[in-house]
Amino acid sequence: MASVELRSLTKRYGDLPVVDDISLTIEHGRLVCLLGPSGCGKTTTLRLIAGFVEPSAGEIRVGEQLVSSPARTVPPERRNMSMIFQSYALWPHMTVAENVAYGLELRKIDRATIKQKLAAILDTTHLGELADRYPGELSGGQQQRVALARALIVEPETLLLDEPLSNLDANLREEMRFEVRRLHDEYRYTTVYVTHDQSEAMTTADVIAVMNAGKIEQAGSPEDIYDRPRSEFVARFIGSSNVIKGKAIDEAHLECAGATLRCTGGKLVAGTEGAVAVRQHVVRLWASKPDNTENVVPGTVVRQVFLGASRDYLVELPDSSQLRVVASAAENIPQGASVWLYLPPDRCRVLSG
Repeated sequence: MASVELRSLTKRYGDLPVVDDISLTIEHGRLVCLLGPSGCGKTTTLRLIAGFVEPSAGEIRVGEQLVSSPARTVPPERRNMSMIFQSYALWPHMTVAENVAYGLELRKIDRATIKQKLAAILDTTHLGELADRYPGELSGGQQQRVALARALIVEPETLLLDEPLSNLDANLREEMRFEVRRLHDEYRYTTVYVTHDQSEAMTTADVIAVMNAGKIEQAGSPEDIYDRPRSEFVARFIGSSNVIKGKAIDEAHLECAGATLRCTGGKLVAGTEGAVAVRQHVVRLWASKPDNTENVVPGTVVRQVFLGASRDYLVELPDSSQLRVVASAAENIPQGASVWLYLPPDRCRVLSG
């Protein structure tokens, strides 16, 4: 295994920076998800790491080796990396066993070793009973496991996955998230995983790097990204936070909709416009005005949707801004009713921009 380090990595097409001066260190044996919307630069970053694309500026190092820079690029076949594509790219005329063993055959590994490694990887990926089937006879999830087995059997230093579950239906996709994580825990290869699906990233990753417009907005553990977003983009993209804007009273208080909110996680600048994020599920909703008024904002229910285990409310504040609240299904407050929202101070996170 080897660490992967991106240093001021940039890729331009003409004057357009698709990857814009990003730096990231992926430690030995860690699984890092590059997460973001379409066009944010995550797949280009993966292709830069793989060696399919040359950087316009910056460099990529694997361990102590410089593998990419504007002056020199090590070709993909000499990087000891395995890549899994959206389409799986299985050979249709080869059986499962032949597909999985193909990389070892190319490396001229002896037959006894191939047989031993093949048996081990087929067992680990639960493909033993399917060894003699062809890809056309497999489900999408089974084909994805074949692609994973083929990538892992050659013992790469780095494993690269480009939207590997995007072609699966919702139930299979959820199942395979856990499978990807299980296999990572089994082999501990340094892994870079590209996805636009936040649930996929939260399930599989040790570290999530949220990308936007070619830059890394924030990198951290799933818990850190979810509970402590630093920017409005991250707050909205991960978990769909409410973003509340107003005027800063001091470094810890924001005035909005006629109420004062005590905040945490950063410092506001008195007299300037500020913003805080608060998750929909932590907001408390009351039908009657509470005695305690700290971090309490009045509003009117403009929409209410029953979701079985919960209700999704859209509440309009006095300044015409709107907040979403996920509350217990037992709290049945009708549209048009006046309500009071409690925004816990320790969950009102100051955003940097």
